Amino acid sequence: MDVLVLIDKLDDLVHNAKQVPLTDQVRVDKEEIYDLLDQMRATIPEEIKQARWIVKERQEMLAEAKREAERILTEARERQDQLIAEQEVTREAERAAEDIVEDARAREREIRLGAEDYADDVLHNLEDNLTKFIAAVQRGRDRLAGRDDHRED
Repeated sequence: MDVLVLIDKLDDLVHNAKQVPLTDQVRVDKEEIYDLLDQMRATIPEEIKQARWIVKERQEMLAEAKREAERILTEARERQDQLIAEQEVTREAERAAEDIVEDARAREREIRLGAEDYADDVLHNLEDNLTKFIAAVQRGRDRLAGRDDHRED
C-alpha cells in the first residue's frame, strides 16, 4: 500500500476520533494506530528499496552509456586510422573521424544526462513523499498530544 494512503488513514483516524470532554485531547483506538504504523513500517522499506533500485539502474545506464561511447570512440579511431592510411583522403579522414568522435561524445553526454535527470526526478518524488509522510506523522503526533492549533468547535 502507498505510504500516502496510510498517512491519510492515520490523519482520518485522529481527525475523527472522539474528543475527551472538557479537553483538547481525543481518544483513538491504540490497535488501529499500531496497525497503521506497522503498515507504514512495511511500506517505507519497499519505497527505499525502489529508490536504491533506481539508483542502481541509473548507474547501470551510465555504465552502458560509457561502454557505448568507448565502443563508438574505438570505431571512430579505427576508421580514422584507415582513412589516414589512404594518402589521397588524409584530410577528409581526419575531419570525418573528428565528427564521429564529437557525435559519440554528444550521444554519450545525452544518454548520461537523460539517465541522471530520470534518476533525479524519481529520487525527488521519493523525497517529496517522505517529507509529506514525516509531516503527516508529526501532525498526528501533535494532535495526539493536544497541540493541534486547528481545533473544531
